[in-house]
Amino acid sequence: MSYGPVVDADAHFIEPAETWSAKYLDQRYASAVPRRVVDSRGRTRRMVGDKLLPYIPLPPGKKPERLPGAADPAARLADMDRAGVDVMVIYPTAGLYFFSLEDKDACVAMCRAYNDWAADFCAHDPRRLVAPAVIPQMDVQAAIAEARRGAGIGLKGAFMRPNPIGGRTLEHPAYEPLWAVLAENNVPVVLHEGTTQDLPQVGLDRYDNFLFRHMVSHPFEQQMGLLSLIMGGVLERHPNLRAMIVECGVGWAPYWLDRMDDHAHHWGHASAPLALKPSEYFKRQVFVGAEGDERLLPFTVEAIGDDNLCFSTDYPHPDHDFDGVVDGLKAMKGLSEESKRKILGANAARLFGLDLSWWKAPRIAAE
Repeated sequence: MSYGPVVDADAHFIEPAETWSAKYLDQRYASAVPRRVVDSRGRTRRMVGDKLLPYIPLPPGKKPERLPGAADPAARLADMDRAGVDVMVIYPTAGLYFFSLEDKDACVAMCRAYNDWAADFCAHDPRRLVAPAVIPQMDVQAAIAEARRGAGIGLKGAFMRPNPIGGRTLEHPAYEPLWAVLAENNVPVVLHEGTTQDLPQVGLDRYDNFLFRHMVSHPFEQQMGLLSLIMGGVLERHPNLRAMIVECGVGWAPYWLDRMDDHAHHWGHASAPLALKPSEYFKRQVFVGAEGDERLLPFTVEAIGDDNLCFSTDYPHPDHDFDGVVDGLKAMKGLSEESKRKILGANAARLFGLDLSWWKAPRIAAE
């Protein structure tokens, strides 16, 4: 069976040094570039501005971020062809650290540099390479301006963190003009957590074990971001706003939606009233990226349906193997062929408004 074009809804760049060159970045802000340094114990750590961030242990002997496709579009397309991925939606790596920059002007400059570089990368094949704009979340008007500018240079979507930024969670009234602009211009917002350890983050106050921090930060921060968007009334006030939640799996979604529905029923008096059940806003406006090898995917489809789930690889990060991931999902038991078609590409194409009319099914060689 042909499942249609495969859209990887969560892949990454590893931004090369060129991203921060004078071609893209105002060099007055060069000192703010997230960079790797060696500490006094010989460990490689991130430095953002003048802040040295906690150590992140990398898998021994496994450094997929050095794949040429991490920063070279031709090499990435070759990897995509090998794996059977037709389109990639690509997010930053160093850009995850922009959100902790305290200097607003530096943050804006970093976002602009990254977005210009990403637009040039995607221009190599704009049908297959897609990137949302990273927006300076600490300043709402600057975020609006960069979201608009990003759309003007061919970027699709707005990339944000679910964490509190500048002391504001996502339902904060200050964000209302941003949500209105994104909804009006049909720009989806992508929430992506990262265990950068430089922002308010679940687990950071109680664990020094990076495995613990990484395990809890991604799903719990994303669940709270979704809580803000739905039960904070953002999606009710902006019914045309679409949101994408990535890199935390999907197995939690049925539980979290059920719990939100239950709390809206029993504890709705303690919050602003909603016209719909939380799960109804989710089905209307929210998408979640499944890991390619996620064993709870069939359970999730049975619980909440298949219209809001997308497929992701996290290429080239070390969390998952890339080779064989598409074939693995196609062979997954417990999913209908129609569910696989939606999850592998149709849902993400709908979310990002992708024109896939160019795609042709590969020929199957005669036996």
